[in-house]
Amino acid sequence: MSDEWKASAGDDKAWKLLEKTLQAGVVEQRRARRWGIFFKLLAFIYLFGALALFSPLMKLGKSASVAESHTALIEVRGMIMADEEASADNIVSGLRAAFEDEKTKGIILRINSPGGSPVQSGYIYDEIKRLRGEYPDTKVYAVISDLGASGAYYIASAADEIYADKASLVGSIGVTAATFGFVGVMEKVGVDRRVYTSGEHKAFLDPFQPPKEEETRFWQGVLKTTHQQFIDSVKRGRGERLKVDGHPELFSGLIWSGEQALQLGLVDALGSSSYVAREVIGAKTIVDYTREESPLDRFTKKLGASVAERLAMWMGFQGPALR
Repeated sequence: MSDEWKASAGDDKAWKLLEKTLQAGVVEQRRARRWGIFFKLLAFIYLFGALALFSPLMKLGKSASVAESHTALIEVRGMIMADEEASADNIVSGLRAAFEDEKTKGIILRINSPGGSPVQSGYIYDEIKRLRGEYPDTKVYAVISDLGASGAYYIASAADEIYADKASLVGSIGVTAATFGFVGVMEKVGVDRRVYTSGEHKAFLDPFQPPKEEETRFWQGVLKTTHQQFIDSVKRGRGERLKVDGHPELFSGLIWSGEQALQLGLVDALGSSSYVAREVIGAKTIVDYTREESPLDRFTKKLGASVAERLAMWMGFQGPALR
């Protein structure tokens, strides 16, 4: 065996040993990285879990710390939908807490919403009426800031009085249901729509099929019924304050400024939340009873991942929902 061959064999063994050493180092680094991620995730979950548990207590402590008579505030922000911030579940929970507090002198619903579900709005309306009957000495005042339209005005009409700014947008007492029709597009593209149902009208809202006259009449009847329910509730809530005579457009779905709404009887006066608390209720200290989502709920919504949502459910921190 030549010295050259031995040297070559020795170099080969050295390279293999170095390669194994490097591979072992990489494996160790990966293992350490995995454990690092695991412990960071565990700490992350623990932190949000703690925040989710203690935030309601912090909120309760904030309200309980006010020993004097105060004005209770509940925000109605954004779309009024089951899974949104202004869901009936959230608003009603805040209302009940405010009514049950013996230090509450009056309640303000501060509204900035374009409306939403008639079911959610109707639930809140009915609960305001029920709670007013149970607590006759505690009045509810709706204060519309930028916008109080459609379902948001539905809710406001249950209040004892409605206030708005002169430039607020108020009204839109109507019902809408919109969709698209793609029949012409499908014909141009050459696509056939095949729907199999066990009922003659089961697919009557399918946007890929041409509408039928009888189904359109039926759907219009559903909307008309819902609209009439809306009108009846507003009339019960506002009573003779509404200037219905001479204003047939009042329930047409139009929207007015706060100044115009005052002339139509849609609102009682112009004023802000602080004005109502100070001058009308007589308790300038305002305590927020708006139900807030836990930090974990807000985080999972922003993350938008089903894994995070399942994690929240597994940990027991489910967001508010009305089923």
